[in-house]
Amino acid sequence: MSRAELTEPPAPAAKPAPGTRTPTPLWTLGLLRNELATTLRRWRTIALLGVLAAVPVLVGIAVKIETSDGSSAGGGGGEGPAFIAQITNNGLFLVFTALAATLPFFLPMAVGVVAGDAIAGEANAGTLRYLLVAPAGRTRLLITKYATTLAFCVIATLVVATSALIVGALLFPLGELTTISGTRISFGEGLGRALLIALAVAASLIGIAALGLFVSTLTNSGIAAMATTVGLLITVQILDQIPQLHAIQPYFFSHYWLSFADLMRDPVYWDDLIRNLQLQGLYAAVFGAAAWARFTAKDITA
Repeated sequence: MSRAELTEPPAPAAKPAPGTRTPTPLWTLGLLRNELATTLRRWRTIALLGVLAAVPVLVGIAVKIETSDGSSAGGGGGEGPAFIAQITNNGLFLVFTALAATLPFFLPMAVGVVAGDAIAGEANAGTLRYLLVAPAGRTRLLITKYATTLAFCVIATLVVATSALIVGALLFPLGELTTISGTRISFGEGLGRALLIALAVAASLIGIAALGLFVSTLTNSGIAAMATTVGLLITVQILDQIPQLHAIQPYFFSHYWLSFADLMRDPVYWDDLIRNLQLQGLYAAVFGAAAWARFTAKDITA
């Protein structure tokens, strides 16, 4: 190397093009806030949340009418969700019943619609390329879309729980609760367990959210992505009920969904709850990585 090369000052770093800006944590939070606000303002999202809020109302009214006719709710054949027989004694059980009634289909369907539309909907509307012109980058945008879907999981679950709590308080008495184990807990502790159950239900939707996001990267049609995600949900639910498939059923994302009922035991049974969280984390890792691999190589100009 020559003396001139040794003494030559290093070339200045390239300046960003005019009109561009480097992403910052605050900018990223702003992008997440904008995505969440956009998602919640859509009429489709409002309709989904309205349906979810209506389920506890219908269940509560049905139980109230049945008890006013002199019959015992949930009695006789032990039909219906596990907590429905306790609603007339304590309205807080309507929260548990509503979550048990919406988790197998209504909640994951709503999440599947939002996740399936996350990328494909932008591509179909022609706004995806404009989003990537901003300094978001594909990875940052994908993470933001997934975080928005996870936030919707929590919001949708809390909508069901809040609606059930209000209806339960209006139609039925409130007070101490009897756990599945037969012990009595205070109303305050019951509220705490209801919150834990709502969070456990929201966490159970992590897997379907990642699956829906992956499907959304495979197509430019939002409707096709949403239909495929909901179709996979229904298929897995059916397969999880076939006895001959018991060897692989523990690997289905929906297998441990109803493990949240173990939070109403005294003491709490954590085994299936932990298995559910581990399974959802596995689905999030596998399909999240697949979505990233697909999205970073996706041709957005087509």
